[in-house]
Amino acid sequence: MGEKQDGHAQLRPNGHATMSGTLQKIEEEIVQEENIFLFIPNIIGYFRIVLAFASLYYMPLHPRTCSGLYSFSCILDAADGLAARRYNQSTTFGAVLDMVTDRCTTSCLLVFLASAFPRWAIVFQGLISLDLASHYIHMYATLTMGSSGQSHKKVEASRSYILHLYYTNRTVLFLFCALNELFFIALYLLSFSSPLLSPSLLVSTESAPLTVQPGSPAIPKPSTLFANPWSAGALEMARANKMDSTVPWILAGISFPVMFGKQVINVIQLVKACKWLGEGDVAARRKAGIVAGKKKA
Repeated sequence: MGEKQDGHAQLRPNGHATMSGTLQKIEEEIVQEENIFLFIPNIIGYFRIVLAFASLYYMPLHPRTCSGLYSFSCILDAADGLAARRYNQSTTFGAVLDMVTDRCTTSCLLVFLASAFPRWAIVFQGLISLDLASHYIHMYATLTMGSSGQSHKKVEASRSYILHLYYTNRTVLFLFCALNELFFIALYLLSFSSPLLSPSLLVSTESAPLTVQPGSPAIPKPSTLFANPWSAGALEMARANKMDSTVPWILAGISFPVMFGKQVINVIQLVKACKWLGEGDVAARRKAGIVAGKKKA
């Protein structure tokens, strides 16, 4: 007895039917469809964002809580990569989410440092600009000039050996990123130690001169000095003597060379990405038959 087929199911001699055709295709599409936004690495990325916002909340006046939350967020940066490889859940969205989160958290910390150390504000502004520019142009060059689905971390050694080593060696990448963040965290903690604060805000009661105006205290309360408790002066006074500077200075000294090297890598990445885009423009103009110096008719 042969099998009968109606276009949707096959009837076998034993009376059982099997799905085929349209129904089978629909079932395959349902099985294959995945929600990449709920992949484990991406969930870790969302949690990193929550931790980053929490650290920003405590950043002005609570150095220990802020640095703890911020550091935990940085540690999870390595954990999401491990999870992506462990569960085969590497995605383009996850890579972009990871990079954007890194850029935003570091920029927020540098903005605070620019306000805590106004003398060095232009340095922190330059670091923010360099970090954003180098990574954006590198990512854009990879998407436009690289092969379909190519990761921004895939850099050929022929294009740049330094970038190839930086992105392909996980140990090198982790150390540079970790010590780079450690340097800025150390500077953040130093903003809560008295040697780096304005001396006029650190006068003790014993050494303070008597005021010439009778009836006014020698050391006024912050509320009488600053109308706005969130002003720069009020926050600087509130940060005074909250942290001992010994450990932060040691951390800053250890991590500074690596931080400086990370900025050199950012410059190299920026230059190489610009050259790569330039090569693409030249190739596109040559393909279109555009000759240098020739006016369009």
